[in-house]
Amino acid sequence: MDRDLQVLLRYGRRLDTRPPALRGRSVREFLIRVLLRIRDKQGVLRRLRPNRVQAEYERSAGCRSIVLKARQVGITTWIAARFFVETITRPGSLSVQVAHDQQSAEEIFRIVHRFLENLPERLRRGALATSRANVRQIIFPHLDSEYRVETAADPHAGRGLTIRNLHASEVARWPGDVPATLASLRAAVPPDGVVVLESTPSGAGGCFYEEWQRAAEDGVTRHFFPWWWEESYQRPEAAVDQLTAEEQELIDRHGLSPAQIAYRREIRSSFRRLAAQEFAEDAVSCFLSYGECVFDQEAVERRREALPPPAETRDNQQLLVWFPPAARREYIVGVDPAGGGSEGDYACVQVIERTSALQCAELRGHFTPAELASRLASLAREYNRALVAVERNNHGYGVLAHLLAGEKYENLYPRGGPPGWLTTAASRPAMLENFAAVLAAAPGLIQSARLLEECRSFVRSPDGSSAAAAGAHDDCVLAMAIALAVRRELAGEAPQNTTMELAVLPSRN
Repeated sequence: MDRDLQVLLRYGRRLDTRPPALRGRSVREFLIRVLLRIRDKQGVLRRLRPNRVQAEYERSAGCRSIVLKARQVGITTWIAARFFVETITRPGSLSVQVAHDQQSAEEIFRIVHRFLENLPERLRRGALATSRANVRQIIFPHLDSEYRVETAADPHAGRGLTIRNLHASEVARWPGDVPATLASLRAAVPPDGVVVLESTPSGAGGCFYEEWQRAAEDGVTRHFFPWWWEESYQRPEAAVDQLTAEEQELIDRHGLSPAQIAYRREIRSSFRRLAAQEFAEDAVSCFLSYGECVFDQEAVERRREALPPPAETRDNQQLLVWFPPAARREYIVGVDPAGGGSEGDYACVQVIERTSALQCAELRGHFTPAELASRLASLAREYNRALVAVERNNHGYGVLAHLLAGEKYENLYPRGGPPGWLTTAASRPAMLENFAAVLAAAPGLIQSARLLEECRSFVRSPDGSSAAAAGAHDDCVLAMAIALAVRRELAGEAPQNTTMELAVLPSRN
């Protein structure tokens, strides 16, 4: 046993190295291939050999990863295998996989138990003998290591533990207060530990959606795996008649075969609207919006595909500029303030050109009222002393006070009476419908991916009210709606008569 244990420990120190003898594979992958067995989709017990999804994840996985995927492509099995190998080769390792419900937790643990049961008998009786192996926990006393599977329904999952490897599975389907549960689990992982969030999508909102959107900002590696990376997703026996333009584009862009197109037709017939979610094809359309969207989703998606990059970015991408100020042009600035904390809502500033309604710049971040007033005044002066409309509800009063007293900026809406835009039960629906009309009539006016992302998840509830879907933000939407409402008011336009002449838009030069 001592000799076997020493061998395992030597492997554990080299898990992520790639010796020449392994021809590009890591020691971790070598151990997975040699030691671990699974039951495939045909029920056959075999050695675990990575499929395309698993191989790509192995190649690019980091210490902090988020995985957006089609259903049943094997990523949970591979993460379990990676964690299991580390648990049996690195002393003191605690690996935890958290499933969204009890049934899924039991299925994951069956996979892990199968790894254990099919290890060489010498190891199972010696160095890898267990002191506990029940439905939720495996303990390897000779390594002081442990493997657990928990459910997200347990709000105390992870408390009091130091987790070396954490896999949060199907986060989009977790119950309860998902951000709080996830924060508790993350707090148990040391800085050099591994955290993997993984899920099929479930709506343009919620914790997983938010985690995916801000992954790059948080230094998290994003992985996206479409359905056609799973080799079993095809129907070779089915005939494929005349191709649609969409199907031909998939063939041209991704090299899909007729058998895969036949499978796609089958899942679209069976799953209908949910097919784009369950069998993801891209990392945008797979996030379906629940409820009736306020904004024309076809216009939003078309514009998303044609968005230009910003001409300039500042302050770590908090400020994006597409069109710099042009001489003798007037600009309107819409502002949705926030409290300034690092969590919760953002503050957002939208700059539009008054004549055309063209979006020229966008500022978005977590700012205190004083910080927002300072940045806002600087941006408004840059845009020819633009007319600034700050929503004066709640935090807006503080921003307006700092603008007037501290920044000495006085070109504020309205030009008579108390400064600031007041959002009320009457003005909110009108300004949002006006924005929706502008976007539908001339989507080319919008330049911001952040804004369009919010438009995708801004939905109308059964009671007629409209707001961001749960877990999503609406700061960019509201700031733009304020700017456009002020423009309409100044021009005396009605929403249905809004016309946009792209020919008058200023150039970037």
